[in-house]
Amino acid sequence: MPETLRDEELNPEIISSEVVFDGAVWDVRSDRFRYGDSEITRHYVDHTGAVAIVAIDENDRVLLIQQYRHPIRSRDWELPAGLLDIEGEEPLLAAQRELAEETDLIAADWKPLLSTFTTPGGSNEIVHFFLATGLSDAPDTHARTEEEADIRVEWVPLADAVTAVLDGRMRNALLANGVLAASLRRAER
Repeated sequence: MPETLRDEELNPEIISSEVVFDGAVWDVRSDRFRYGDSEITRHYVDHTGAVAIVAIDENDRVLLIQQYRHPIRSRDWELPAGLLDIEGEEPLLAAQRELAEETDLIAADWKPLLSTFTTPGGSNEIVHFFLATGLSDAPDTHARTEEEADIRVEWVPLADAVTAVLDGRMRNALLANGVLAASLRRAER
């Protein structure tokens, strides 16, 4: 594939835009816009954005967490992740904060891994993935409540996580994107 192959930003004329549902975490918007010779209305989740962390230790194991997710009625395996919900916070700082909050770990080395739009047909959510290495215990531990109160933390060989994703045993999209990208990057070294 040529390096010039990339998504193209397009800014059609917005005729109207309103919040039709004001949520606790994200909103639903209704936009009416001109596209070609038409006027189109689309509803979508207006999301703050998020970060996800692929934390890998010196034994090539990836840190996974398991927690309850109500929409899918499942305790799914995930990467440590969180919302960009602090005004003006850079994605890297959010990733560092989320790793400490969810796992009580810090990392000495951080590298951007990839960024993805999760469901561009229905949401403007973008997730920034970071590869974190040089892990150690955080100086402070965090109290966890609600779904985070019983987070399960496991170190899993990266190859096993990739196999579980490809076998359909772990279906979280952020987990899949992160471990597959990390595996490819590590293979390129």
